[in-house]
Amino acid sequence: MTQTIKKKPAKSVQLADWYDYPQYFDMVFRDETTMEVEFFEEAFKRFATGKVRKVLEPGCGSGRLITEMAARGYKCTGIDLSVPSLKYLEKRLARRGLKADLHQTDFTNINLNQRNGNPEQFDAAFCTFNTFRHLTNEAAAVSHLITVAKHLRPGGLYILGFHIIPLDVEESCIERWTATHSQTKVNVTLRVIEFMRRKRLEQIRVSVTAKRPNNTIKLRTEFPLRLYTAKQALKTLSSAPDFEIASTHDFNYEIDEPVEVNEDSVDTIFILRKKG
Repeated sequence: MTQTIKKKPAKSVQLADWYDYPQYFDMVFRDETTMEVEFFEEAFKRFATGKVRKVLEPGCGSGRLITEMAARGYKCTGIDLSVPSLKYLEKRLARRGLKADLHQTDFTNINLNQRNGNPEQFDAAFCTFNTFRHLTNEAAAVSHLITVAKHLRPGGLYILGFHIIPLDVEESCIERWTATHSQTKVNVTLRVIEFMRRKRLEQIRVSVTAKRPNNTIKLRTEFPLRLYTAKQALKTLSSAPDFEIASTHDFNYEIDEPVEVNEDSVDTIFILRKKG
C-alpha cells in the first residue's frame, strides 16, 4: 500500500511598506494606549479652560488613540495622509460600534469644516510619538502649529510629544520592539542609518517581520525625521504666538512629575494651551 504524505504549504514571504500594514504598528504600541489616554484626561482637567469633549488628532495613523478616546465618549476627529491607515481605522471603529470623523489631508494646513470663514473649533488636540518630526523643515513645523492653534478654542490644549536630541547624543541608534497577538508575532527594528546634525535630519530605517502560521511578511521603510535640541524645540514652539507652554513631561506620562526642558532632555511632551 502506498502512503500519501501531505506536504505543508510553503511559507510565503512578502516585502512591503509598513505604512500599508497599520495593524502591525498598532500591535507593537497598543499596551501604551491606556497610559497615554489617562494622561490626556488628567491634562485636560488640570490645564484646559473649560470642559474637553471634542478632540482632534493630527497624524492619527492606525487610530489606537482615536479609538480609545471615542470609547470614552469623546467626539473625535482624526487626520492622516495614509489611506491604508484611515481604512483600517474605519473598520476598527465599526467593529466596536464607535464613530469618528476621519479626513485624508496634510496636517501642515488643516482646514476642517469652514463656517463663515472660520475653521471648526476643538477643545483639545494631541500628537505624540514623534509624528511632529516628520515635518522636516521649520516652515512646515510652524505652519502645523499655527493651523492647529486656529482649530482650538481659547483655553484649549495641544498635547505634543516628540524626541529631543541631547547635545552629547550617540549618533547611531537601534531600538527594537516585539509584540504577540493571537497567532501573529511582530518584531520591529528602528535604526538610524544617517545622522546629519548640521542639516537637522536623521534618516530612519524601520524593519518589521510579522510571522503568522502560514506566511511571513517583511516590511522595510526609510524616511527622514527632523532633529531638535531643547533650544531649537522651544524656538519653534515660540513661533506659534497663540500657544503658551502650560507644562512639560516625559514619555513616562506621569502627570504629577513635570520635567524641565534642558540640554539633557530626550522624550518630551509639551502641553500647549491656546491663549485667550
